[in-house]
Amino acid sequence: MLQATYNKLSGELEQLKTVERGVIAKVIDEARELGDLKENAEYHAAKDKQGLMEARISELTDIVGRAHVIEPSTLAHERVSFGSTVELIDEDDEEVTYTIVGSQESNPEKGLISIGSPMARILMGKEEGEEVELVLPDGKKSFDIESISYEEINL
Repeated sequence: MLQATYNKLSGELEQLKTVERGVIAKVIDEARELGDLKENAEYHAAKDKQGLMEARISELTDIVGRAHVIEPSTLAHERVSFGSTVELIDEDDEEVTYTIVGSQESNPEKGLISIGSPMARILMGKEEGEEVELVLPDGKKSFDIESISYEEINL
C-alpha cells in the first residue's frame, strides 16, 4: 500500500483505540445507570456500537500489521508494476487508463485497480507494445499496452 494510506489507517486505528473506546465505555456506563438492562435501548445501542468498533479495530490491526508500504516513484515502470499507470487501447481504438494500487486504495471508477485483481495480475510485468487479453463483464477483450508510466496518485 501507499504511505498515505498506511498513515490514514494507522491514524484511524489510534483514534479508535485511544479516544473512541473511552467514549463508548462512558456511554455504556451512563446507559447502565438508567436501570433495567433488558429494556434499555440506549445500553443495547451502545453495546452494538462497541461491537462494531471492536471489529473495526481488529480489522485495522490486521491490515496495518500485514501492510507492505511501497513508494512507487522509486520503481522503474519499464514494465507494469505497483503504482504504474497503464494506458490500454482496444481493437476499436478506445482508450482506457488504469493505475495499479493496493487493495485499500482501489477505486475502479477512478481507474485505480487493486494489484490483486484479475486485470492487474494479467498486466503485471508486461511491457509497452505487448497485447493482453482481459476478461471483462461483457466478455473477453484484447488490448495493446500503449504506455506505462508513473503518475502521482491522489486518493
